[in-house]
Amino acid sequence: MKKTSIYLILITLLIQFNLRGQNIEKKNQTIGNCSSYVSNNNKVIFNCENNTKVLLQFCSSQVIKVWFSTDGTFKRNNESFAVINENLGWSGNINVNEETSAYEIFTEQLRIRVNKKPFKLQVFDKYQKLLFGDYNEKGFVKNGTQIATYKTLKSDEQFFGLGEKAGTLNRRGKSYKMWNSDQPCYGVNEDPLYKSIPFFMSSNHYGIFFDNTYKTEFKFGSESNDYYSFEAVSGEMIYYFMYGNDYKQIMQNYIALTGKPIMPPKWALGFAQCRGNYTAENQAKAIAAEFRKRKIPCDIIYQDIGWVEGLQDFDWKKSNYQNPKQMLKELEDQGFKMIISQDPVISQANKKQWEEANSKNYFAIDTRTGKSYDMPWPWGGNCGVVDFTKPEVADWWGNYQQKPLNDGVRGFWTDMGEPAWSNEDATDRLNMKHHLGMHDEIHNVYGFTWDKVVTEQFYKHNPNKRIFQMTRAAYAGLQRYTFGWSGDSGNGNNVLDGWSQFANQIPVGLSAGMGIIPFWTSDISGYCGDIKDYDAMSELYVRWMQFGIFNPLSRAHHEGGNAVEPWVFGTEAENITRTAIELKYKMFPYIYTYAREAHDTGMPLMRALFLEYPNDSETFDLNGQFLFGRELLVAPVVEKGAVTKKLYLPEGEWINYNDGKTVYKGKQWITVEAPLDVIPLFVKKGAIIPSMPVMQYIHEKPNYPVSFDVYPDKIGKESSFVLYEDDGESRDYEKDVFCKTKITALANSSGFAIHINAREDKGYKPAASRNYIVKLHANSRPKSVLINTSKIKKEKTEVLNEKGLTDFEKLSYSWDEKQGIVYIKLPDTGLDYQIAINSSK
Repeated sequence: MKKTSIYLILITLLIQFNLRGQNIEKKNQTIGNCSSYVSNNNKVIFNCENNTKVLLQFCSSQVIKVWFSTDGTFKRNNESFAVINENLGWSGNINVNEETSAYEIFTEQLRIRVNKKPFKLQVFDKYQKLLFGDYNEKGFVKNGTQIATYKTLKSDEQFFGLGEKAGTLNRRGKSYKMWNSDQPCYGVNEDPLYKSIPFFMSSNHYGIFFDNTYKTEFKFGSESNDYYSFEAVSGEMIYYFMYGNDYKQIMQNYIALTGKPIMPPKWALGFAQCRGNYTAENQAKAIAAEFRKRKIPCDIIYQDIGWVEGLQDFDWKKSNYQNPKQMLKELEDQGFKMIISQDPVISQANKKQWEEANSKNYFAIDTRTGKSYDMPWPWGGNCGVVDFTKPEVADWWGNYQQKPLNDGVRGFWTDMGEPAWSNEDATDRLNMKHHLGMHDEIHNVYGFTWDKVVTEQFYKHNPNKRIFQMTRAAYAGLQRYTFGWSGDSGNGNNVLDGWSQFANQIPVGLSAGMGIIPFWTSDISGYCGDIKDYDAMSELYVRWMQFGIFNPLSRAHHEGGNAVEPWVFGTEAENITRTAIELKYKMFPYIYTYAREAHDTGMPLMRALFLEYPNDSETFDLNGQFLFGRELLVAPVVEKGAVTKKLYLPEGEWINYNDGKTVYKGKQWITVEAPLDVIPLFVKKGAIIPSMPVMQYIHEKPNYPVSFDVYPDKIGKESSFVLYEDDGESRDYEKDVFCKTKITALANSSGFAIHINAREDKGYKPAASRNYIVKLHANSRPKSVLINTSKIKKEKTEVLNEKGLTDFEKLSYSWDEKQGIVYIKLPDTGLDYQIAINSSK
């Protein structure tokens, strides 16, 4: 009897287990078998079980859109926020080859195979190497509203990207979420953060953009060594496969889909100063005067949100600003631009504007009450959340934000656009309804829709003028409207223990660049933590500054009343900081040339080494150094008390930039001396680096000479650089109004040949007379220097440099024995120069 009862229980449990398993299988809907297809122009739709369909849309021979539709309708709630162009060059119809077990499609570079039973998508290159493929039958899995796709994971495959994320650059073995989150003082592995950019690249020559704005998750082998996956809590399974010979080509395909980055005004690439309590006219004037008095270059002074009278009416706080228009004029006369903060909410305490917005239904709605959602806010009391997805809001907001612009403000930083205090645990926010959908769909693009309104309204009110807008929260495609910073970094518990957070800003910034945020900054000093001992803090501040000057939008910023101006950390720190900032200004022509490259190609100025050296596996895990453009390698010191730096040099030969002479062979690790006043910085042999004299603000002196530091390669190998210039303020660059000057250098048996090509003039010319100064790092005294076959006069180096600012007619050269540099001064006539330097050897 007992045995029978036990058997019955076991049988019952077994039946229940099997039924439960069957129910799980029913819940997990997959594509099943594929029975037929329909082809039309550049689209192929495969018909599968249960009316499920799969769309392959060939945007180009390298870019394929993949869309799984469980009801076969291919409908989505909203058109893509990120993708603006799917016509990337495909022409003609698609030829589908049907075989017994599969369908095949060929492009110039790819072979796409769709297995029939069950459906399985695979992409090969033209040499039949598998690049990308579904894992078993799990190319698409749906459970309720949740969707996922599983992909075969190769043993040596590495992953990079996902935009501005903490942690290491290499994503292999880790998982990441996309849910814009306000994470003050975030840790070195904190996730998610402020921005959602669901675009990643594989070392297997492809990239993926998962075009879904709901909360998404990417698991790069964190669950298995056999597969990786990406998934969303709802929405459509739409992704774009992008092939590329290298990471650069993948990124170019991505910006072809999502748009080119806008260029900042030229002064935005100078130095900027901020503080949480920068909220007063007298303070702004005093800070500006101190910078000029101490001769520390600076272009921008920020004002934080306390500048505003009522959140967010864009009126100056009357008690803090006596005559803001006059203040802005005085600052402008000294070369300063002011950037002010804006928040995406209207405080209920700001009764007039709140009632105006509420009466127009401009706020997100609480679905439980049918009224405006009541959002707690860190300042200003409870607020209404402005619904930027509603078309009517744009002009209304644009009229408000134009008020300080009319006074002379030069731009905005859009803060708190997650919206703030809206992390994963803040589930009450999911009751918000926007014009374009519920908050679970709009959350990740909320900041994006705000930035879009800010920029489009700026353009509407200020025709042909570049915007400065820097944002914290964003979604893929943000590069069309805004720039970025990395939010509230640093250690809030003990500011002096912020070294690990500081070190992590390097991979955070490099990752941001791969998410097409080329114009970016970290808050120099870290935002978080009270500074009680400035002497103790000075080392961290200096090292952060030495990294920060290579952030394209270098900004020093800290919370509250914690001052982080260079002079508050003592004389030594001030002097080191001044020298670092001067280096940034000196490099402006180099930086601006790469700013144009960022616009054209999406390539960031700060770039991970594997972007330039994709076949060097040593570069896959370099989180403490980066390239600045192609020619310079920067390895900031990020350890407390360190006076040396261990770093990796990729292929080629590298010259210590600080002494201009010490040469290291590449493809090796080295350790270099790095006392507090030294930034480990290297220039690649064969490089040509343009520069300008140090100024207190960008283009303070319009007739400055442009210098070219030439580091010649081995005999017979030509070096080149193309200097880019435009007016730096207008949007004419979008119409390709600019000028370019190409310079080449070649070492030969008799010396060196340098060619400054005639300027390529496309509607822009430098405004004033100026000189070129070629600085040839030759390490050998020249016997003679000829320009266009005529010998030129020799003079002392100090005399030549003085005349570089005043004499725009005569040609001359000098030899600096100590530095081993030949200086050559030539008037910039826009014409061709052939320079021959005959060596004394």
